[in-house]
Amino acid sequence: MSDPISQRPTRIRVDLDAISSNLRAIRARVNVPVMAIVKANAYGHGLLPVARHLQSQGIDQLGVAFVEEGIALRRAGLTVPILVLGGMFGPQVAQYLEHDLEITVSSLAKLRQVEAATEALGRKAVVHLKIDTGMERIGVHSYSCGPFIEAACTSRWCTIKGIYSHLACADDPISQMTAQQVERFAEACAHIERIGAPMPIRHLANSGGVLHFPETWLDMVRPGIAMFGVMPEPASHHTLDLRPALSLLSQVVYFKVVKAGHPVSYGATWAPKNDSRVVTIPIGYGDGWPRALSSRGSVLIRGERHSMVGRVCMDQFMVDLGANGSAYNEDEVVLIGTQGNESITTEDVAISAGTIPYEILTGLNERIPRLYDSG
Repeated sequence: MSDPISQRPTRIRVDLDAISSNLRAIRARVNVPVMAIVKANAYGHGLLPVARHLQSQGIDQLGVAFVEEGIALRRAGLTVPILVLGGMFGPQVAQYLEHDLEITVSSLAKLRQVEAATEALGRKAVVHLKIDTGMERIGVHSYSCGPFIEAACTSRWCTIKGIYSHLACADDPISQMTAQQVERFAEACAHIERIGAPMPIRHLANSGGVLHFPETWLDMVRPGIAMFGVMPEPASHHTLDLRPALSLLSQVVYFKVVKAGHPVSYGATWAPKNDSRVVTIPIGYGDGWPRALSSRGSVLIRGERHSMVGRVCMDQFMVDLGANGSAYNEDEVVLIGTQGNESITTEDVAISAGTIPYEILTGLNERIPRLYDSG
């Protein structure tokens, strides 16, 4: 008997060759090592398949948000260096060491926690120092980081592999904030030079930095969403030839004629003005397809764009074909991707939902099976 999950008409297709192409484009642009960010299930593309593929492409390093993500990669056999970008808790240090994960150290107190745990275990930790240059999230403020950097560089139990910060506004190519952050980061790194310590790997550029700000490339870059062929926001410039890696597909599961004035879906928020043909698509907000797309989104059926109507349900939503549109049960429906001469991008969906592409991709959850194409 076949696996029932494989029979679900809604599925995500991930083009691994597109990811390879994007990696080549990024490498050619920056000419420094690349740390590919694969947190949040590789931005909805699937953590393990994507990470395995990137390792096969010779990626220099991977970045994840949580120690659990790093452990999952190690248990799957990944051997490439992995940095955990998120905040670290003292009791987790043993897990970092056991699984050969690099630690983000974001304060003097965190440094002391790492030192205490590593001394007790008799093993050094590989760490990256996090400097806050304007994000106000985690990290030591650049204007008061001197004692922190000196303590880290003289630590007996920490090997300082990297020093980094995060850009708050690099998605916008005309933002003045990025220049300020570059200057503050340089001032922080100058503390290392002043005490005569070796300069660790400096990394600052996220996807926006890669696209817009060469001064942020330094010794390594950390592309995330750009690795998957998606622009961080509408203001971003297409300075790289990137290919979207993810398509979201479904099929028509039901067809009916709705009479004029008869409302569709919860809340009775939409009704056709004239008799109209309406089809039902088996994906909803329970899969991560945003409820904000209610009567705002669109899909492709038979190469034509049609509007979503009524409220998105947990497991289904409806599409208006109009008085003359046609579709049959099991016809393919494209939510993200290309059909015929028409395309709907992740960026298009984000605009319709009033959000950002990151939220669309990372919201697509594990109820949707993923298929991987290569070659």
